[in-house]
Amino acid sequence: MRKIILNLAVTLDGFIEGPNGEYDWCLTDQDYGMQEFFDHTDTIFIGRKSFELIRADTAMYPVKNIYVFSDTLIPEPGENIKVISSSDFEHAVPEIMEANGGDIWLFGGADLISTFINKRLVSELLLSIHPLILGAGKLLFQGINDRVQLTFIDQKTYDTGLLQVRYELKPWFDAKKLM
Repeated sequence: MRKIILNLAVTLDGFIEGPNGEYDWCLTDQDYGMQEFFDHTDTIFIGRKSFELIRADTAMYPVKNIYVFSDTLIPEPGENIKVISSSDFEHAVPEIMEANGGDIWLFGGADLISTFINKRLVSELLLSIHPLILGAGKLLFQGINDRVQLTFIDQKTYDTGLLQVRYELKPWFDAKKLM
């Protein structure tokens, strides 16, 4: 089964975007491991709002498959994306995970991330913690239903002060399924 890896930038105080949706605080002066990440990744899962932020620049992301989770988005002519509606989620995601291919990048946004974590579909967290306290904006983790146990895998530090941490989500046992 393919891994779903949440890989994104976050401020030290836990924000993934500023109060006006801005992400101009993200460090872009070097690769920060993205090429290595893309060497194993061929698919992006992304929410509609996040997709609309990067829509003009999808060629920057060297992946074969872009899945946008939305009930309202209509692909533009020639746009190489697949839209997954909320009614198709339960069927489409496991099918994609079982298909041959590389890792799947869970890009965002926060609501989609919460859905994937609550459904225990995320395999790993790869968080690039930027040396910044933003003070306001959209928090990374909101609407998480249950405690999520993590196992530390690795960390990398960069001369800019960025700290990249990688965690694996521990398996979750749901006793309710036994009843």
